[in-house]
Amino acid sequence: MPWASDATDQRPDQDPSLAVRNNGGVAPSAEPALLGRREALLLLSFGGPEGHDDVLPFLENVTRGRGIPRERLEEVAQHYHHFGGVSPINEQNKALIAAVQKDLAAAGVDLPVYWGNRNWAPFVEDAWRQMADDGIEHVYVFATSAYASASGCRQYHEDVARARASFGPDAPTAEKLPHYFDAPGFVRANADALAAALASLPEDVRATARLVATAHSIPNAMAAVAGPLGGAYEAELMAAAQAVVDAAAPGRPFDLVWQSRSGPPSMPWLEPDVNDHLRTLAAAGEQAVVLFPIGFVSDHLEVIWDLDNEARETAAELGLTFVRAGTAGTHPAFVAMVREQLAERRAGGEPRLGTDCPASCCFVARSTRPTS
Repeated sequence: MPWASDATDQRPDQDPSLAVRNNGGVAPSAEPALLGRREALLLLSFGGPEGHDDVLPFLENVTRGRGIPRERLEEVAQHYHHFGGVSPINEQNKALIAAVQKDLAAAGVDLPVYWGNRNWAPFVEDAWRQMADDGIEHVYVFATSAYASASGCRQYHEDVARARASFGPDAPTAEKLPHYFDAPGFVRANADALAAALASLPEDVRATARLVATAHSIPNAMAAVAGPLGGAYEAELMAAAQAVVDAAAPGRPFDLVWQSRSGPPSMPWLEPDVNDHLRTLAAAGEQAVVLFPIGFVSDHLEVIWDLDNEARETAAELGLTFVRAGTAGTHPAFVAMVREQLAERRAGGEPRLGTDCPASCCFVARSTRPTS
């Protein structure tokens, strides 16, 4: 997850917001979609390598401009090589697209669905060119991130802006669908996964196991400016985790902790790290833990490596009974949520955060450090 803006000439509070620019220079509308306009849905994601030879070029795309040493990239590359150089995120996105297409068809919604990525093929620029060639005039963008932050929302607006710029002035206009951390379908999918994880525990620890929500750590500086007033990344995650626990295990306490840090040690990131937190829980006498990765929408590499591998090993060393809940994936409620968000925007209504973001929202100045 990149920690800073990666290619935009927008100056906060001076230029129109990215949301306005991508929508053709006008704010996302509170009116129903234009009759006869040719529209499409784009699933916009992070991307991942498809083989050993892709891994380092992919990581170079992810970290461009951040000054990450080559040896650190090679260290992270080993995580991908462990799985044959293939990130599971691509197949998971294909599965989600297929489920959304089936759900749209069942609901009588005739809308083509495309796929584009930020960091690897199919790149969002290629998807935009294909949509334009297909005569699409307006695109609704569903990003595989539910939350506010520079990496989780603003950069997806930037991805769209870059794709439109690569095509030219006749590029389809676009609006990103809103944050969905509190959408009932997202909450239900995660609550069902948490309930299943709890049920899989031995009966003698099921009622006392500590519930721990995890999300991708980001730099403190990024967290401070997330959302229009700052702090939205942590606030939205806490709200989502609380809603999931309320639905799956009412009244039980939980913790929100962080994983997958990738920045230099000198830069403060959100803490505690999940492994450090497991040590704290064990020292406090806890016997079992259930991790639920509320910050992610599918079981991609940062979930299966950082949690299923590293956190599970830490728990075993500490003698903690450990189980990890699944992510939303292709849960029917989550799939239906995508259609519901789409219907909400096409029907009109006041655009919510994520769709209509202020120019300064989640803005982090680009790093001036040289690359390695």
